[in-house]
This record gives sequence, C-alpha cells and structure tokens, in this order.
Amino acid sequence: MVADGKTIIDAYLEEQRRLQTPVARFPGTHGGGTAPALAPVYRDLIPLTAPGPGEQYAFEVDLDACTGCKACVAACHSLNGLDDSEAWRDTGVILGGTPAAPYQQTVTTACHHCADPGCLEGCPVLAYEKDPRTGIVRHLDDQCIGCQYCILKCPYDVPKYNERLGIVRKCDMCHQRLAHGEAPACVQACPTHAIRIVAVSVTRTAGGPCADTSHFLAAAPDPAFTQPTTRYVSRLPLPADAHAADAHALRPQPPHWPLVVMLTLLPSAIVFQILSLTPFAVAVPARWLPWATGLAGLAAATFHLGRPLRAWRVFLGLQHSWFSREAVLFGLWFGITALALSEPFFRPLAALTGFAGLLCSVMIYVDTHRAAWRLAQTLPRFFGTGAVLALAVATPRAAAFVLTAKLLFELTTLRDRSTAAQLLRGPLRRATHLRFALGAAALCGLLYGSEESVIYYMTLSAALAGELAERYLFFRSVDAPKMPGQPQPATGSTPA
Repeated sequence: MVADGKTIIDAYLEEQRRLQTPVARFPGTHGGGTAPALAPVYRDLIPLTAPGPGEQYAFEVDLDACTGCKACVAACHSLNGLDDSEAWRDTGVILGGTPAAPYQQTVTTACHHCADPGCLEGCPVLAYEKDPRTGIVRHLDDQCIGCQYCILKCPYDVPKYNERLGIVRKCDMCHQRLAHGEAPACVQACPTHAIRIVAVSVTRTAGGPCADTSHFLAAAPDPAFTQPTTRYVSRLPLPADAHAADAHALRPQPPHWPLVVMLTLLPSAIVFQILSLTPFAVAVPARWLPWATGLAGLAAATFHLGRPLRAWRVFLGLQHSWFSREAVLFGLWFGITALALSEPFFRPLAALTGFAGLLCSVMIYVDTHRAAWRLAQTLPRFFGTGAVLALAVATPRAAAFVLTAKLLFELTTLRDRSTAAQLLRGPLRRATHLRFALGAAALCGLLYGSEESVIYYMTLSAALAGELAERYLFFRSVDAPKMPGQPQPATGSTPA
C-alpha cells in the first residue's frame, strides 16, 4: 500500500496516464478525438481529388516523424483481419554515419504500388491488377493458386504467403477507404503523421512505365527493376554509408521441396529423351523412363501450390509470365511423350518441347533479378543435373566427366563474397558438405563401378541424392532482397 490508501498498481496506472507520449498527446491536440474534429486532419493526409492523367496514388513517409512505434503495423493487422504471423506493413532501422556522429533512422514500409510491378508481371493466373485510375496494385484472392512466384519476383518482400488459406496476400492501400474519402489504416493510426497518401507522376516510355524514384529509400533494393512509387522524405540527408540494420544478416530461404524434386527429375527426363535420339540411346529404358520420371516430377510440383485444383488457370499469363509458359510447355511435353511411347514419330517433337520447357524453367528464376539465379548460374545447373542423371544411365564414363565439371563449377560459387557463398559456407555448410560428399561418391562409382553390380545402383542413388541436395541449396542459398528490417541479435548461425 502507498499513501491515501492506494496500491502500488494504482500509482503506476496514474503515472501512465500522465505520460505525454505521441499517442497520448494526439487526442488532446485534435479536439478530444471526436470524428468531426479529426476529419480535417485526415483530409490533409490523403489527396482530395482522384489522380489526374499520368498520376497515381503513392505512400509518402516522413522519416523525421517516424518513431518506429508500430502503430501502423498494428492498425493494418487489425483492420485487414490478418493472421497472427501475417504482416503487410513492417518497420525497420537504417544505420550509418561515423563513431563520432552515428546515424540511426526508423522506417516504415509496405507495398510500394510500383509503376511496373514485378508481382503482376510474373503471376501466371492474373491474380494481380493495377487500377488504371488510382495505380493501386491489388491482389485478387479468388484468382490466386498459391504458387508464390510473386514473392520471388518482388524485390521488397511485400507479398506474404498465408498457409491457412493457401494463397498470397498483400497491402492494397485500403482502397475501399480511399474510395470513400478515408485514410488507410496505417495513415490514420500514425500518431506523428509520418505516413500520408500523395499523387505522384508516372510517365510512359518505350521501356514501360517509369516513376520518379529519386525520393525512394537509399538503403533499399535498387528501384530500377519495378519502379516503386513510395516517397521517403527528410530534411536531413542520409549519410553516404546508410544501410539496413539487417543488411548483413544471413537468412536461408525456404527450400521449396516440391520444386526441388520437380527441377531434378524433369531435367533428367528431358535430357534423357534428347539422348535417346543420339548414339547414346539406350534401347529399353528410353521408351518409358522419360515419361515415368516426368510424371513423378510434375506430380511433385502440384504439392507446391496452395490451391492445386485451380491450376488450370495457369495458361492465362502466357503473354508475360515465364511460369505460365513453363507449365503449358511441360503439359504439352508430357502428352507428346505419352504418344511417343507407342509412336516413335513423336520423339523428336517431345524432345524439342521438353527442351523449350526447361529453358522456361531457367528463365523463371533468371527473371527474378537475383544475383545467385542469374543466367550464368542457373542454366548450367539445370541442364547439368539433367546431363549427369541421364548419362549415368546411358554412359557412366561420360556422366563422370559432366559431374566433375559440374562439381568444379559449384565450387567456384563458394569462393566469392556473395550472399549465396556466405550462406553455403555458414548456415548451410552441413548441406553443402553433404552435397559434395554425395557427388564424390557418385563420381567414384561412375568411374570404377560395374553396370552389373550393386555398386552401379548405389552410384545412381548417390548421383540422384547429390543433385537433389544441389537443388535444395539452389533455393536455400539465394540472396533475398528486402526492405530494411530490425537489427539482428549477435548469435551464432545454425547449420542446416
């Protein structure tokens, strides 16, 4: 008990009521928080008219006013009814300066409603649309099949996969509220008015839509890819060495096991089919092995979709999505390969279709603009896997040569200072060691094993397991650009 019969809890509560935080000052500053008194305040935070020709809505963030309180995060989560682990708006920290004059800035981020959105361009089922009047990039939940390709295409980590619903969701700038003259949840909840909606210019060029990115965040990923429209303003210039607080954090990415299996089996089936048209052909397996292997690979791919029963829509994005092109070509390839089982006339057509589909598989990842998935890395890996596994059945000595070249190629990626190399040497080092151990075991079996012995089948198993491990590392070690996040604790990394 304290004086006047009050408990210590009563004293603490009274002290909290006297604290003059931005949230506490807000209702007192604006007429007691009544809706009529606040209406003029919120009107200043959104445009009073719709965007004109060549304009669209965009977020504007005042860095000087942002305190990182996460009121915007909580409001967005509450108004949109997000799941516990789901967030469409995040806060982060930017660091820089010198020991004598350090710099630290909190920043709030959400969807940038890009002028040329990568999520929209890559979606195979047209589950994204960019409103022609407001420029808001919306996700159409009922169209989504949960392939998650938009997550790979977005350089800002905006789309979020919801496992419960089996779809991706993202910020839509609370377009329903804007349509009725109300500010979005994050804008209305910010106690310091650090977020507002503005109209920005978007020009049309020969290369596509182009937004003024001079006010984009300097510590964020390169805006040249998607042309984000968010404006970050400050009266103080960012230091030249400004960087995200978590810029050096090593984050292994999801393994995508169904894609690991698909992108190991399908290349081997297609390359084997191509080999069946050459002097390396094998009489009996060449007739059924590509079809059976392809069936297993395509079946595995369906487990990657959150809503596989809606996958028939995948042809809708043929005009712009490599994912759509891959799916359609592999579907054709599978059908033609089934015909080739009884009619050899279809074998060249099946091989050509499969080759084109595999090229589309390569471009799916190249088109994400991630350094670890550039063409010079992805093309040799995919076709190399197919050549190793196909030749291991047809001509083991040739397979040994290709596997040696592929292992040496993979070793070169471990020597640089890229994010992928650091992940392979750090958190993923156990998986890296396993991959090369399996590769070395397969190489020894290919060179010295006999095709009539048990060692031959053990060699094939080691080669397959090694390529599965390599494809696992392909997904887990990719560099994943994102907006600045929170500082990471100084803890040891956990090997995978």
